[in-house]
Amino acid sequence: MNGITILSTGRYIPEDCVANDDFTKYVETSDEWIRTRTGIATRHFANGESTWYMGAMAAKAALERENIDPGQIDLLLVSCCTPDYLTPSMACMIQRELGLKNAHCIDINCACSGFVYGLDMARRYLNSDGEIQTVLLVSTERLSQMLDFTDRSTCVLLGDGAGAVVVKGRENAIYAFSGGAIGESGGALNAKYPRCESPFGNPETRKECFEFPEVREKFLYMDGREVYRFSTKVFPEMLRTCCGKLGIQVSDLDHIVPHQANYRIVDTAIKALGLDPEQKKKVFLNLDQYGNTGSASIAIALDEMNSQGLLKRGDKVAVTGFGGGLTYAGIVFEW
Repeated sequence: MNGITILSTGRYIPEDCVANDDFTKYVETSDEWIRTRTGIATRHFANGESTWYMGAMAAKAALERENIDPGQIDLLLVSCCTPDYLTPSMACMIQRELGLKNAHCIDINCACSGFVYGLDMARRYLNSDGEIQTVLLVSTERLSQMLDFTDRSTCVLLGDGAGAVVVKGRENAIYAFSGGAIGESGGALNAKYPRCESPFGNPETRKECFEFPEVREKFLYMDGREVYRFSTKVFPEMLRTCCGKLGIQVSDLDHIVPHQANYRIVDTAIKALGLDPEQKKKVFLNLDQYGNTGSASIAIALDEMNSQGLLKRGDKVAVTGFGGGLTYAGIVFEW
């Protein structure tokens, strides 16, 4: 199979910016407490914007950056774990908004790994039978809607936003993927969808299906220690695996773009890779501005890097996602 090329990028960040000190109105915390534990200073929360709208605006920005005709898009993939509707999909909503009349529409829910899974799905479609020539991949999350603003272990971490990339196939370009899931640990990071029972059920014969013991109706639950252990283990493993498939070293990479979860997670993983101080400069971080925007974080970071002129054709770029599921995925590709 051939590799990929990213033709264009885009992002949408809600206007409302929330600083660390703003949380003191609702929960016992401080700017120092949040910064020292997470590296986050601000994040943006939607104020009326729906999940699909943010995704549509990011996609529109990506199309307009390189003057790409919406009719060129053959496949629209949307990574999202905070949809506005059970149906229609976020992909269908974005297709409607942007007039992507030729695009097949698919939603992906791999939580914070979703962008990387989506990028690998795009590559597989592009390398299948030739029918798919151009893919629009959008990652959009309105994580604020699942937060309990009295729980400082979660509410200060997350933000809202969306990012998008336009992808085509590319011959003779390096590409390697590594990913997986640990479903038995899914309870470490979960948010249950509210459910109503049918009026015809008999309570005496109702089936008792498995539920995570830590589940909280509506709100996000996170076992911080378990998520930290998982993330700091799989992050370096994925990079080593991808680089090993290509016969290169992690130090040969030009850019490392991790899921923007938490500064401590990223710092611990980078130390495990043994990168020297100069090589650490290859790691792109913007979580201080946006917090953890879930699957959108890598897409937002790539657009920020692209806008700053940091990405050059031929650069070896690594993207690594890890999060709810528990899922993880990494790709090394040529920009």
